[in-house]
Amino acid sequence: MEYFEELVRFLAQSGTGDLKTAHFKDEYAGLKVKVSFGKGNPARVTWISFLAGGQQISNGIYPFYLYYKKQNILILAYGVSETISPEISWKITYPEKIGAYFKQHNIGKPARYGDSFVFKVYEDPQNLSRIEVEKDLQDILKIYRQTLNQTSGRDDVTAPEFIYTDFQDKIAACNLHISAQITLRFIASLLSKPFVILTGLSGSGKTKLAQAFSGWICGGRDQICVVAVGADWTNREPLLGYPNALEPGKYVRPESGVLDLILRAMNNPDKPYFLILDEMNLSHVERYFADFLSAMESGEEILLHPELNGTEDNIPSRISLPKNLFIIGTVNIDETTYMFSPKVLDRANVIEFRITLPEMEGFLEFEAAPDLENIHAGGAEMGAHFIHISRDKNFKLKHKEQITAVLLSFFKELQPAGAEFGYRSASEILRFASMVNRIEPSWTAHEIIDAALMQKLLPKVYGSRRKLEPVLRAIARHCVKDSEKIDDYFNSKKELSELGPIYFPVTLEKLGRMYRGLIDNGFTSYAEA
Repeated sequence: MEYFEELVRFLAQSGTGDLKTAHFKDEYAGLKVKVSFGKGNPARVTWISFLAGGQQISNGIYPFYLYYKKQNILILAYGVSETISPEISWKITYPEKIGAYFKQHNIGKPARYGDSFVFKVYEDPQNLSRIEVEKDLQDILKIYRQTLNQTSGRDDVTAPEFIYTDFQDKIAACNLHISAQITLRFIASLLSKPFVILTGLSGSGKTKLAQAFSGWICGGRDQICVVAVGADWTNREPLLGYPNALEPGKYVRPESGVLDLILRAMNNPDKPYFLILDEMNLSHVERYFADFLSAMESGEEILLHPELNGTEDNIPSRISLPKNLFIIGTVNIDETTYMFSPKVLDRANVIEFRITLPEMEGFLEFEAAPDLENIHAGGAEMGAHFIHISRDKNFKLKHKEQITAVLLSFFKELQPAGAEFGYRSASEILRFASMVNRIEPSWTAHEIIDAALMQKLLPKVYGSRRKLEPVLRAIARHCVKDSEKIDDYFNSKKELSELGPIYFPVTLEKLGRMYRGLIDNGFTSYAEA
């Protein structure tokens, strides 16, 4: 393995992230590595490709090692973007000193398979024991970790991959009853854009889910800030503080701890930080949260105080919203709260919480208070990879044509009501779909579209009966195969189960509630339905 150390160091310096493990046909973050071995010589890798949902993809540069237990074969592969020709890419990335090592040991240049360069570690794998292979695997990871630490200063570059089902298993064990569908939508939404609003029935688990996930993925409590929004918040001071006008050079930090959380997140970019705004709409969000909403889209800095000496009480004059800061707002709808404007809804994924009869029956049968202490920091080792996924701007999308067709059909139906979506919403829906593809490849296109419609399009639909009645009927017809039955469903003459094949059941059920509220009250909205 001596000659191989230089190669591993090279991959650590030129790769874009952690060295990824990919056991034969195992999944890695929604990615499958398909390997074919030669019939005559099982030690010879004849073909390798990256798969997502059965479709071959090639997206960026990603080193990984692969261990095929059946033949004790250990290989190291270096994926190459399909946008760069193999010849050009190799001339750029292949250093002469590695060539000298290969020549000395009769290795030669790596083979080119599919979208990867493949280096065989073992010339004669049949004579190796399992213990030797496992030791070499550990050596590779150790060398890779040390090199990446030296070049980037990171402390945790070989964190385990993020697996969202681990979190679902943990909350079920601690008596927090959240459906797996909601959990997946929530986590994929955070990964696609770090601003999520949880709305719905009071006491349905919105705040508990936010606390549970942040507590599970974070290693320390200083990475989480839970703030109860006050009814008297009229500006940003409860979140960002203000310069003391009576004492120049002094800055009044907010008691909420939000500013300190942001500063810690800026200083630790590889750790996730969470700001949870409980009952976010108890005050006008557009007033106290305006700077955040603007910075989310523009990427511009937020001015805290006039720049004199650069800092006041060690507070910088300007801050940017860190990419590792995730904001979760919980919302209850009643006579004491305010409605969200389209500006707010357009910048977030909105997830509605409801409790079904079977869920309530299960809760009453095994009633016990959730014990979130049992899952504290349980997924902290995955935090670095969670951040890595959220920052990954290079993604491929399954079912893009199908998703695009549905979005265009809904756009046409929503346009007459003035509720059509813009480029931002369309882009975020596609990114959400790609994140679901990545962490849960088994989800179908219909399931992804159903969630996206609920989270990004319907929240902005509101208005009078005259304006919305034909629109709700029209978009509902796109949700089922037999559109003739929609009127019977809207008029409560048929249940969902009687409509035949349904493409988007969650969206259709919501449309039914909104329509009935429209008929009863002459007005409807997503929040009040």
